[in-house]
Amino acid sequence: MFVRQLAAIVALSCAGAGLALPAAAADPISTCAPARVTTALPAGTPVLDWAENVGYDRRGNLWVSRLYRNEVQRYDNTGKLTATVPVAFPGAVRLGPDGLLYVVYGDAPSSAVIPGGVLRFDPDAADPRPEVFASGFTMPNGAAFDSAGNLYVAATGSGVIRIGRDGVLDKDWTARAAGTGANGIVVRGEMIYLTSNGNPLGRVLSFSIAAPEHRTVLADLSTSLGIPDFADDLHVDGDGVLYVTTVSGQLVRIDPASGGVCTVLSTEPMTAVVAVPGRTDELLAGTEAGGVLRIRLAR
Repeated sequence: MFVRQLAAIVALSCAGAGLALPAAAADPISTCAPARVTTALPAGTPVLDWAENVGYDRRGNLWVSRLYRNEVQRYDNTGKLTATVPVAFPGAVRLGPDGLLYVVYGDAPSSAVIPGGVLRFDPDAADPRPEVFASGFTMPNGAAFDSAGNLYVAATGSGVIRIGRDGVLDKDWTARAAGTGANGIVVRGEMIYLTSNGNPLGRVLSFSIAAPEHRTVLADLSTSLGIPDFADDLHVDGDGVLYVTTVSGQLVRIDPASGGVCTVLSTEPMTAVVAVPGRTDELLAGTEAGGVLRIRLAR
């Protein structure tokens, strides 16, 4: 919890630049058709089992980033733990176009001194051995691939980082996408969607891959009391609708096309969200308590 609290404090002290006016004020978010929630994986030891991120490999195994255990864990479809891989302060865990699993490391304030980066390994191996894919980032957290295989990493201290399939940093593009407070990131087609906890807290942004310096504010999220919320991870579905997790425990639905923003679930603090393979109405969400929630969306 220290990491997230410190990130929020640092982000609040930093001013954003070059952003469009917000589409929503810090008012309570309306409620839309509610989702149903059950437990996919039970909570573990408080703090120690914090589930920072979740993702699937190509075989349908679930991977969970255990931030304070300094490892990512593999679970089969019965919920059985089948492998652990050492990763220092792991963040996003994403399947790459090459079938390897890419995991952000250094998702902690210490990465300002000891830089973070991205590891990759074969998720099918009985004993996966990670190798460094890219490094030198300040508190990286979110990650997403585009259709060409470029990897985008959201780093709290520097903005969005673009890395080619060869592991080489695209310095020009990355400089254009600089900023503070970047957290979760997803890519759909030629658009990037980003959660940012800089100025203000709980902002959700969109911008095109071609013009990362020109950003549009989709929403400024708030709690039920109208207090700015911490926007964590996000998922985009096949229709282009976003689902954003927050520290107050909201799952917020944002439709960039219509501008609609509403809460589909209010529960415990959630850290990350991913679609269940083969399902259009089901998501999994990681939690600060260490459990993983199964969320069935209303259709």
